[in-house]
Amino acid sequence: MFSFFLNFYRLLKAIVRSWSSPRFRGALTLAILLLLSGTLFYVSVEGWSWVDALYFSATTISTVGLSDLTPVTDTGKLFTVLYIFVGVGVFITLFVQFTHALLRDYDEKKSSDN
Repeated sequence: MFSFFLNFYRLLKAIVRSWSSPRFRGALTLAILLLLSGTLFYVSVEGWSWVDALYFSATTISTVGLSDLTPVTDTGKLFTVLYIFVGVGVFITLFVQFTHALLRDYDEKKSSDN
């Protein structure tokens, strides 16, 4: 459990450190908008609940791809294909920004130890 909180702390620290970067803020904004748009789409087209739609959007973008929910309409299936390609790109960009912040923190810690 300690390692979970330590990693969560590092994630929050990376977000705070990355906040000054316009690229990070843009990627975070796009990621939130992407999750919101996917959720809205699946609620309106597939008729899913808000929680199911958000859950499906998050698992699809993260490429986890659990099979407990599946679009049944052709429109939903076509949207999902495009959603995957766009979503993966946006989230890779966001995680690159996290990685840069974490590595900066590691480099600063390492240089202060010497």
